[in-house]
Amino acid sequence: MKMLLAIHRLDLQLLARIFSQGERRMVRPLARALSRSGDGYLHLLVPLLLLLLAVDGATLFAGLLALALLLERGLYWSLKNSLKRRRPQEAVPGFRSLVTAADQFSFPSGHSSAAFLLATALAVVYGGPVIAMFLWASGVALSRILLGVHFPGDTVAGALMGSSIALLCAGLLGL
Repeated sequence: MKMLLAIHRLDLQLLARIFSQGERRMVRPLARALSRSGDGYLHLLVPLLLLLLAVDGATLFAGLLALALLLERGLYWSLKNSLKRRRPQEAVPGFRSLVTAADQFSFPSGHSSAAFLLATALAVVYGGPVIAMFLWASGVALSRILLGVHFPGDTVAGALMGSSIALLCAGLLGL
């Protein structure tokens, strides 16, 4: 129990430090844009574009992404609705997020999980600009804290979950 309390305190401290940066005028629009980029549209557009352009490995990538998203969304939803961690605005007295989240609970971050799943799946199938993909996924995760809808621990858990599921599915598919 002491360890959970220590983790919660660290989460609160990191939230306060990171969120204060989101109150800067130049950071806010960027955080909103990064957050929106993790709304799930890219999970449909990227494989569709790869298939339309007949890029080598597009069918393999689409299959990996579909399987991984099926598992990830199921686990994400189950964890979020069974653990029921309140969002910062509801858990921290006097805290006001900059946006309204689409769902009620905070842990794990679905945006972070899905972004890291996409980045990992792309890295597994195509390699290439891996750093750019993971910088984008990290930006999505950071934006969720900057906007005040997640604690840092939520995004770390989401990132680990998304990447792990993508790697697990890649292994299951023999990639």
